[in-house]
Amino acid sequence: MSHPASASRYFVPQPSHWPLVGSIALLLLATGAVLLMNSVANGGLVLTGGFVVLAVMLFGWFGRVIGESEGQRYNLQVDRSFRWAMGWFIFSEVMFFVAFFGALFYIRVLAIPDLASPEQAALWEGFQDSWPSAGPGASDPFSKMHAWGIPAVNTLLLLTSGATLTWAHWGLIAEKRTQLIIGLLLTIALGVVFLCFQVYEYGEAYAHMNLKMTTGVYGSTFYMLTGFHGFHVTLGVTMLTVILLRVLKGHFTAERHFAFEGVAWYWHFVDVVWLGLFIVIYWL
Repeated sequence: MSHPASASRYFVPQPSHWPLVGSIALLLLATGAVLLMNSVANGGLVLTGGFVVLAVMLFGWFGRVIGESEGQRYNLQVDRSFRWAMGWFIFSEVMFFVAFFGALFYIRVLAIPDLASPEQAALWEGFQDSWPSAGPGASDPFSKMHAWGIPAVNTLLLLTSGATLTWAHWGLIAEKRTQLIIGLLLTIALGVVFLCFQVYEYGEAYAHMNLKMTTGVYGSTFYMLTGFHGFHVTLGVTMLTVILLRVLKGHFTAERHFAFEGVAWYWHFVDVVWLGLFIVIYWL
């Protein structure tokens, strides 16, 4: 179907080979990871091949969708489908973090007090109901991660990035391309600085605070929550960079720019999750 979209016609794409390519990428990634974790020869090579095939799939599949969009094949009904899809995707990501926050809640509110209760004294004598805790039986001392310092700076960076992205959106709606480009550049830069600070924080935690993945339940929950959030920031920065490149090529109009909006939704979701992490992980 090569004609522009009309109000009464729903675009149905031609059969695509990209889902098959994506399946091959996932197979290589899973196989390579298992081989690498079990120290089997060439496991790293298989894993690298999986990432390469995945990158090819992403460029090819998203490039095709972008071409269809710029070819005006999508009407408002297709646009609503994309919005619902992005909404459900973000909802699935919310549930992802809800599970991790739930695990932390269970540990702090239920498990630690129970292990320190008189009923458990025979098993864990001397264990105290306090947080942070590496759990009963842990002996290596470690330092708690504090809120004020890099975490507070990172919170300011992400909140500012949300404002610059909204400012960029206003520029797109008002057809002010310079404002749009500057806003996107600022948002990407703030995201990159956030990630650099997080890498530095991890290095300090390992080198000077003895806070590691092996530091019991506190270390594992800290790195699990902040690490997965950092991965989401990395993904968001990547998507914003793609949007910036599309803007520089002249894509998007004031009326039709859902790709920009979808990435903006995702970025604001990342901001909100970080606020929860800052309060629960660093502050409380």
